[in-house]
Parts: sequence; structure tokens; C-alpha cells
Amino acid sequence: MKLNTNSNSYTMVYSIVLVVIVSFLLAFVYVALKPQQDKNVALDQKKQILNSLNLRGLSDAEAEATYNKVVREDSIGNKHYYNCLVKGQRVVVFPLKGMGLWGGISGFIAVNASDMNTVYGVYFNHESETAGLGAEIKDNVQWQQKFIGKKLHQGGSKQIALGVKKKVDDKATQVDAVTGATLTSNGVDAMLKTCLSEYNLDAVSKAVQLSASK
Repeated sequence: MKLNTNSNSYTMVYSIVLVVIVSFLLAFVYVALKPQQDKNVALDQKKQILNSLNLRGLSDAEAEATYNKVVREDSIGNKHYYNCLVKGQRVVVFPLKGMGLWGGISGFIAVNASDMNTVYGVYFNHESETAGLGAEIKDNVQWQQKFIGKKLHQGGSKQIALGVKKKVDDKATQVDAVTGATLTSNGVDAMLKTCLSEYNLDAVSKAVQLSASK
């Protein structure tokens, strides 16, 4: 019996079979590649944490080895942080998440454990900010380095004063906004204040000191 390749039923069956085959192949490829994808995502996060520690430009192998040497993942309750020892100095890295102009922004901020107040370094990332403008929070290393030495708190206040401002009025705690990216800069400012405020920094300091003494 000769198939009528011009019939609607033939077209429908052919389409269904094709979709099933393609779906199977895509699922197979996804399952096969997922372990490597997960590994790449984990390595990228490790590199971001190292960037916040001013350990930049490392190869994959160097980043993996350096991370294992200087970083220890820790937590208080459900709040995660990273207990690090860099060149003999104890540093704590806090993860950050917020919203920019077009999507999510994230990053890590490293703070000197000795006073839990002085910024050691930062690294910011984004999902979809505008190249040359909002994307500068990730691409402009010199801008990120402006955070080094800034203070989380002003005076004896427990409120987070560290932030990004279009017009800086406190050089000890504020960094200039990215030129032409006011809304993304506002997102970074809000992210810093919101995420850092979720931590009991005194408790983190005590936990880090205790672990260092062991």
C-alpha cells in the first residue's frame, strides 16, 4: 500500500515523530552535558569570589586551587558567607543579590574580619544590563576598586552606610555612581544595604574569630 505523502494524516504523523525524536535528542544532550554545565557554573562562582578578594585573572586550574586554599564556606543559620585567609589576612565574603534596570544583579563583597567594617574588595555581576552603561558594574574593574577601603558603617551606627551615590557626600562610605547608569547604580546601592543588613555582623565576627583560633 502506497503512502499518500500529501495527506493531512501523513503530515501530522510525520510531525509528531519528528518532534519526539528531536525532544529525545535534546533531553539526551541536556543530561549528558549537565554535569559539565554545573561544574562550569560552580567554577564561575568561585572566580567571582576570588575577584572580590582581588585575586583576578586566574586560569581555571589556578582558580580552583586558590579557592580551595584560601576560601572556606560557612554559615550562621541559613545565611551563607565565606571565611577566607588571603596573604595572612582574615577576610569575610558576603554574597549579594538585587535588581538592576533590566534584570537581576549580583556579586560578592569582601570585608576585613579584623573590624568587620572595612571593604577589602568587591565584584559585581549582572544578567542583562546595557553594555557600556549598566554593564560597567561588571566590566569596569577600576570602578569596583573604588570600594576598597570604604566603610560599611558610619560612626557607631549599625545601619549599613556603604553605598553608591550620584553625588557623593561621604567619601568614607560612598562610591560615585556609574556614569549614565543611574538606575543600575541605585540597584547596587539597594543591594548592598539590603543584603548586608540581613547579616548579624557581630555574630559573624565572633564565629570567624573562633574558627581562626582552632
